[in-house]
Amino acid sequence: MKKIWLILLSLGLIMAFSVSAFAVDVKVSAEYYAGGLYLNKVTVDDGFENWQGDRGSEQPSTAFFFQRLRMGTDFIVSPCLKLVTRFDAMERIWGGARSSGDGGIIGDSDDDDYYVPLANSAGTRAENENIAFDLVYIDYTAPIGQFKVGYQKDYVWGTIFADRGEGNPAGQIQYWKSFGPVTVFAGYAKEVENNYSATHTGGLFDSTITDRDADSYRIAGIYNFQGGEAGALFRWERNATARDFMFFNYNSNVFVFDPYIKAKIGPVNIQAEAQYWFGNAMKFEETPIWGGMPPMSDVSISALSVFVDATANFGVFNVGGSFAYLSGDDPGTTDKLEGSGRPFAINTGGLDWNPCLILFNTDLNYWAGNIYGHGHSLNNPFLSNATVVNSEMSNAWFFQGRVGVKPTPQLDVQLAVSFAQADKKPAYYYTMMGFWGPYQAQPGGTYGTEIDLTGTYKITNNLTYMLGVGYLFTGDYFKGVDVWGDSMGGAKVNDDFILINKLILTF
Repeated sequence: MKKIWLILLSLGLIMAFSVSAFAVDVKVSAEYYAGGLYLNKVTVDDGFENWQGDRGSEQPSTAFFFQRLRMGTDFIVSPCLKLVTRFDAMERIWGGARSSGDGGIIGDSDDDDYYVPLANSAGTRAENENIAFDLVYIDYTAPIGQFKVGYQKDYVWGTIFADRGEGNPAGQIQYWKSFGPVTVFAGYAKEVENNYSATHTGGLFDSTITDRDADSYRIAGIYNFQGGEAGALFRWERNATARDFMFFNYNSNVFVFDPYIKAKIGPVNIQAEAQYWFGNAMKFEETPIWGGMPPMSDVSISALSVFVDATANFGVFNVGGSFAYLSGDDPGTTDKLEGSGRPFAINTGGLDWNPCLILFNTDLNYWAGNIYGHGHSLNNPFLSNATVVNSEMSNAWFFQGRVGVKPTPQLDVQLAVSFAQADKKPAYYYTMMGFWGPYQAQPGGTYGTEIDLTGTYKITNNLTYMLGVGYLFTGDYFKGVDVWGDSMGGAKVNDDFILINKLILTF
């Protein structure tokens, strides 16, 4: 017995003398929400004037409850060193079908079990329904600057416009250094890794071919002034995943210049951001002729996005508005990409900015799936004229006016009216052996008008209830392209509305 006590005492002394070696402070934060929604129509496609088929079975309403737990934990080793982690758990529809976890095609939004760039998590959908870590990185502030190394939020800069913080994180190396009011930044992100490894030995993206990766290089500067800040980011996106891929053999070298400003002038908060995209979307190393098809030609990029937002607070009342312009792709210039389109998604509004409850709401897309207009029967990556209501904003002129009232510190009510118009009427695109081309012009260019009314009530400092209703007057853009001609002409669309509520706990 004495020996046992002696051993226990010795262990206690060892722990007492070595406690500083493993003393770590832990900072925990979390957000849990449980919500419910009713969507009146899961598609705005209402058939054709010249065909009286029954569309009722294809236009059901949907209603369900959903939830997500997001927890962040910082392990603070010292004032200058910490390990930052974050995971999502129980991200699922109550009582709903679970993701099968058996794979499927790449990019399948219903069962996203492959690693897909620009998805909404570092984990698969099946993993998020249980638990999936998204962020793990070291944050070290050294005398020469701040270093962040590991999996971090990707494509987050300036304002919320065009951000993808809710998207797929990426392994990154970031360096930050402040010089008075000026902060400089340099970063590298590994977007896609296709080298031979224990987990990648072949398949669709053949790992036996050298240099098939996608990498992002970034430099930036931020200037802080009284009442605001301004900054500019320069990105070089090098994507070689299409080198020697089936009938493709090209590289992408895309450059993005991204300035922004945030300022407070009296009662008005203003923010603005712009992106200019240039470079080569497709630079072919070879132009082989397959089956008598013409040789493939290079495709350059020249695209512009602009975002301006202002909100003025006058006591219990506030007014505001947003404007966004995202250049669309001109179907008449097949050798240039002027906006988001095939083969690349560029200059979009991003995943984080959801200005409406229905239109351009990617959070709704995640839970309810695509709300299609016409063309959804042809929805695939190589042959599509599908129109989707709740996809990322692109090819648009967007205007929104807002008015709000906060009669008590706990209650906040907001009314927003939004209108969106396409910058370019896109074409029905086809592809054969990797060759893109327009088929026929789109008849309509108006996305529609949406009215949203939301209210949030703070039950406690940490518990909030949100209730919203939105009505979309669907525009003729979602009539798609009448590929059937006169036999089924006169495409029709229907309006849509949503009821949504959420109970949100944060700490």
